[in-house]
Amino acid sequence: MADQPGRIVVAGLSKSFGTVHAVDNLSFTVEPGSVTGFLGPNGAGKTTTLRMLLGLVTPTGGIATIGGVPYGQIQQPMRTVGAVLEASSFHPGRTARNHLRVYAAASGIPDHRADEVLAQVGLTDAANRKVRGFSLGMRQRLGLAFALLGNPQVLLLDEPANGLDPEGIRWLRGFQRRLADEGRTVLVSSHLLTEVQQSADRVVILSQGKLVREGSMEELERGAGETVVVSSPALDKLGNALTGTGAQITRSGPDQLRIVGVPAAAVGHAAFGAGAELHELRTERADLEQLFFSLTEGQFHAPAGGPPPGAPPGPPAPGMPPGAGVPFAPAPGGVR
Repeated sequence: MADQPGRIVVAGLSKSFGTVHAVDNLSFTVEPGSVTGFLGPNGAGKTTTLRMLLGLVTPTGGIATIGGVPYGQIQQPMRTVGAVLEASSFHPGRTARNHLRVYAAASGIPDHRADEVLAQVGLTDAANRKVRGFSLGMRQRLGLAFALLGNPQVLLLDEPANGLDPEGIRWLRGFQRRLADEGRTVLVSSHLLTEVQQSADRVVILSQGKLVREGSMEELERGAGETVVVSSPALDKLGNALTGTGAQITRSGPDQLRIVGVPAAAVGHAAFGAGAELHELRTERADLEQLFFSLTEGQFHAPAGGPPPGAPPGPPAPGMPPGAGVPFAPAPGGVR
């Protein structure tokens, strides 16, 4: 099973630089025919992992394979794996077409392939322009063209949306989708969480070099649970009615509660029984951004003077009512 063409398998992968454990016993799998988002804060180990996949960094322990073998054992690697890592380097005096032809010749790839990949990334009109005049977004597209030069089964992309405008990001989303629909394996490292949520089939989330979550977007959203948001002028009545149900209740405004652990129907039933008038009752699912920060909270450090992660809540932010974001305790006996 592990030797299926295009499957990426990372097993017990570790890398230390002196006393720094950049990657720590990391294991995950990326399947062909899918876009997998590779997420984590700066310093989480994403780029180091990608570099180990490509044989650019030697692991301290574990193994990473593509199609069942390490990258160094792949015959004709450009025809198997295409990669864009960090900022791609280009000779400023070469044209886009000639830049690609140089690498095509070195890898036994026909010259005409350069024009084909330039068309794929929307750079046909810039084929004869020197790279020194390219914008950051155009350089990103040229990097993608280079990654596609050998028509590879596997694409490893490190922050491919950097420098792209909104239209370019939308194009990139569709571009990745088409590659996956062709049966290719697409692994994308990104900081654009909203964009990953729209484009990825699965995500792998790292924090401090370790895997903290892996799964499909549907699995992650389902596992994140639901929050019931309710607004009422009779919060004490409602809070008393929910006592003993196991609900976790937090006040998020002067007349608003956020409730976890009880479905919306049960909250509505409790409000009806208590005679608590409701002005709002809705359900929220945690999005990828909320899940990401909850899973990687320990890696972030508060700025000087700020509370550490997990510290008790301080004064509300400007414009927020007193008590916003703190646990809710209904007054005994309801409204007073």
